[in-house]
Amino acid sequence: MINNQKILGLIPARGGSKGVPRKNIRHVAGKPLIAWTIEEAKKSKYIDRLILSSEDEEIIKVAKTLGCEVPFVRPAELARDETPGIDPVLHALKFLPGYDYIVLLQPTSPLRSVLDIDGCLENCVFHNANACVSVSEVEKSPYWMYEIDANCCLKPIIKMEKPFTRRQDLPRVFALNGAVYVARIEWLLGKKSFLSEETTAFIMPRERSFDIDTKFDLRLVESIFQNTLQY
Repeated sequence: MINNQKILGLIPARGGSKGVPRKNIRHVAGKPLIAWTIEEAKKSKYIDRLILSSEDEEIIKVAKTLGCEVPFVRPAELARDETPGIDPVLHALKFLPGYDYIVLLQPTSPLRSVLDIDGCLENCVFHNANACVSVSEVEKSPYWMYEIDANCCLKPIIKMEKPFTRRQDLPRVFALNGAVYVARIEWLLGKKSFLSEETTAFIMPRERSFDIDTKFDLRLVESIFQNTLQY
């Protein structure tokens, strides 16, 4: 609970994954990938109840072993490749009334820490915002990005009268990193999205902002964990 507001933590983890088969329970640094998210979420001083949403029996079994509650089995039609990410969230909220805020934690962000989880919640609640999502500063600025036309000519994505020539002059630009999504539940049920013009940002360091989508991402995060655990 935070500021007398009850917090529901939700970890969505479906069984299907094209880029990395069985991604959510693949071992990373000696643990199933999903374990890193469950363990950090359980450290939160604000989350009142932590649950998993999945249609997959094996993922459910692993989550329960790790101490994560699984109050329902997600319908298969809400676990397809084309299923919008908000649909499992709305489904969970139908089963679990009585909470004020929800924090969505995708298991594909294993480097996210409890500091990020609680920090995003604090940003949202203490600033009286309807939603707050985690972002990180981009390494490659869109002000230096181009499209290539039919004649192989470079066309800047952002058109400017005078292009930036020095990196230090570039505006700071941020991107969603997929690690933490927080929203006031009543607001979310109406908007059906964590993102709107009202959504605020919680800035995370780039080194904790990896989102695993490919086998290369998996190997990279594995290497980061191995190097970190050696010290």
